[in-house]
Formats: sequence, C-alpha cells, structure tokens
Amino acid sequence: MRLSQGVPFVAATVLTAALTWPTPATATAVAEHHCSRQERLRVPGAAFQRSACLADLTTTGLAGTPYTDMADQAGLTAQGTRTPAGVPGMQIDGYFPDSSRFNATYGLHHDAQFVIRLPDRWNGGLVVTGAPGTRRQYATDAAISDQVLALGYAYAATDKGNNGPDFYHDGKRPGDAVAEWNVRTTQLTRAARKAVAQRYGHAPRRTYMTGISNGGYLTRWQLENHPELYDGGVDWEGALWTTDGPNLLTSLPTTVARKLGSARDEDLYAVGFPRGSEFLWPYHEQAYWGVTQKIYRAEFDPAYDPGCPGPSAGTTPQQILSPCASDATYDYASRPASVRRAVARVALTGRIGRPLITLHGDLDALLPKATDSDVYARMVDASGRGPLHRYFTIAGGTHVDGLYDTHPDRLRPILPCYRSAFDALVSWVERGTRPPADRTVGRPASGDVVNSCTLSTPAAPTAG
Repeated sequence: MRLSQGVPFVAATVLTAALTWPTPATATAVAEHHCSRQERLRVPGAAFQRSACLADLTTTGLAGTPYTDMADQAGLTAQGTRTPAGVPGMQIDGYFPDSSRFNATYGLHHDAQFVIRLPDRWNGGLVVTGAPGTRRQYATDAAISDQVLALGYAYAATDKGNNGPDFYHDGKRPGDAVAEWNVRTTQLTRAARKAVAQRYGHAPRRTYMTGISNGGYLTRWQLENHPELYDGGVDWEGALWTTDGPNLLTSLPTTVARKLGSARDEDLYAVGFPRGSEFLWPYHEQAYWGVTQKIYRAEFDPAYDPGCPGPSAGTTPQQILSPCASDATYDYASRPASVRRAVARVALTGRIGRPLITLHGDLDALLPKATDSDVYARMVDASGRGPLHRYFTIAGGTHVDGLYDTHPDRLRPILPCYRSAFDALVSWVERGTRPPADRTVGRPASGDVVNSCTLSTPAAPTAG
C-alpha cells in the first residue's frame, strides 16, 4: 500500500507512460478525429497509463479483448440481461503509485489500477465506481459501465488499491486495506474529472458515485466524506461498517458456526438473515460465508487467530472458500478496543451530503438488509439527512443477480431496478423531481423481470 494521504511514497520513478495498445480485431479504430487528442491526454497522478481509441466501449465490443475481463464479472448479472452496444470512444487503463501487487491484470502485477472510458458523444457527466467484493476494475462493466456509457456519461472504475482473497495483507495496521479503498476512490474521482476536462474542454457538469456491495459502501462513504466531489449516488446493497456493530463481523460468525454444526437456523434469523432465504444458504455456505468472515476478520482483528488464514487465505478454491474453525466462536463485542478502533477508521455515519438512493434485496443472504441497509437508513434519518435519502427494498432480490438463473421462480434481478434508480437520481438532481417514497418494490407477476423494473410499483400486501 502506498497512499497519497498520510503515507509517504517510496522513492520510485512515477513518470507516466502513455502507450497505445494494438487495436484488436473486434474493437476496430474509429475516425481519426476522435483519436487526435489521445497522445496528449494524461491522467493526473498516474504512474502508468495506456490508451486506445475503440469502436465500442461496451462489453459487446470488448469481450475477448484486453480492454475488459468478463471472468471478473461472473455472477453479477442474470443471463438474458440486455446491454447496449455501439458506443465509440477512448479507453485509458493504468495505475497510480502503489506498493502492493495483488492485481495481475495485463501481467502488470500492480494495484491501484483503474479504467477510464470517454465516449465520443458525451452528455457532460461522469460516473465513478469501485469494484465489488474483492474483484477488480472491470467487474461492473456489464452491470454499470455499459448502461451509463450508452447514456453518454464518462466512466471511471478502480480496483480499490487491493483485491483478491489476500487483500488483508496490504498495509501495516489493521484496517489499512479497507481505508485505502476510500482514498483510491477519491483519488480516481479527482483524476478522472481532470482527464474529462482534457478530453472535452471542460470539467463534468455532474459527477455521480455508485457501486455494488463494497462499491455501495464506497458510495456511502464518499457522499459522507467528500460530497463536494459528487452530485449524488446510487448504493446497491452497500456493506455496512459501524464501530459498535452491526457489521459483517457480527453476523457471519453465526454462519460459520452453522456450517460446523454448532448453530441452528434460528440463530441465523437472530443475527438478521431473512426468513424465506433458506434455499440460498447452501450456496452461500460454500461460496461466501466462510471466506468473507475469515478475510475481513483478518483485516480488522489479525490477532484473534494468527494461524488462520495466516500467510494466505488459500491457494486452491477449496482452501480459499473454507472458513477458519475459530471463527465459529468469534464475538466482536468482546474483542479488544483496538479492533473497534480499526473498524472506526472506515465506519459510516449516515451524514450524507448529497442525494442517495439505496437498493437492497429482501432475500440477501450475505449482507442481510435487517442488519445493513435498514440500519443505514435509520442512521441517515438520525443524522438529519433523511430528505437526501430514498430506500427501496427489492422483493425477491438477493446479493448477486446471477443466482436468478438458478431460482427464476423465487428471485428477481436487481439490475433493472438499479437502472431505474439511476434514472430517478438524475431526475432528482437535475430536474428536481423527487423519487417515490421509500417502499418495497414488488416482483411483477408477468413480463420481463430480467430487464424491467418500476420503482413506484409497491409490493402486494401480505395475507393475514
């Protein structure tokens, strides 16, 4: 980790390298006038950058090229999701100075990587995001980038400065790795705004922050701490970190205990997991619960069990996804004050300074809404910022839309509701049209649930 705030740079050459990639067969060059400024555009603060002029900046045009990574997007969207195509423009890939090396994209083995996309037809806006989970900068290309580019926005995404299951090794103090996520997002936003000004002749008139899961957390944090950089945001099931709980470390230990046979279903309900989501638990037990608990506990409380995960979360998928047995009895409330101080460095307050729309599925089995977005909505209200917030619960929504394809009779993708929420945010900010009041958005009985969602549709009343 090497940050621009509070941690000095290690002496190194940080000359920006502006290179042009060969044009791949599926992303042919566009008109010469578009590329005329390519060689002069510099991302401020970047240690390395390379740019390309492309016929299509969406995943339709970039799949199979070095300009995106479809594998890193796996599971985030449902099959059948319609995405736009045919958005020509310029793409800049690069990295800011950083000493960690988790991100192996392009063989660079360098963190703080980013992507900036600048469409030919620009609407004057910029959308910024950070990777969900422990993914990298291309993770939300299909979920977010494609749509906003088609609307004319410039787009910027960061890998958050560290990624992968061993991210917790970045930094010197507990909490350093997650704290870097926030600094890198701020850094990219400032740099992208200046790059946009170079490309189009003036700074963006509107800048929106958005993201999924950890990207949703970043959205909340940025609107609380740097509202001067943004005009609003959409938070898609952001992770909640509060100093005294709830947070991931107060709910996930119970899931580990259940896997090891020392907790019952009722215990999961007690820590917020929704009734009706039981059909999703076997998948989460295998793919999410154990690994998430151990790597975030290692980030904030490494002294609890130094032997697990130890030097690495694992070298095989089975090892990575397996929980630490000691986490079955982890009790955040009884841990030393130093652990809460580490969490406090990244904790949310609810004091947003710009309009924010939050979406959360009522069947989220990783970040239960009862101990996440429900709590955050109350925090926003308690801070006196309620008029800046709208909160929509998506009936049938869960943490990743890809699970819809396995359970189409029980789930609905959140992405179409997210797209509606983004449109609602823009109307709120730019035209003063307030979104509908907080509500649960019902799952339609018919129609294209994968590609349509109306935020004003209330859920049907429960019988009895």
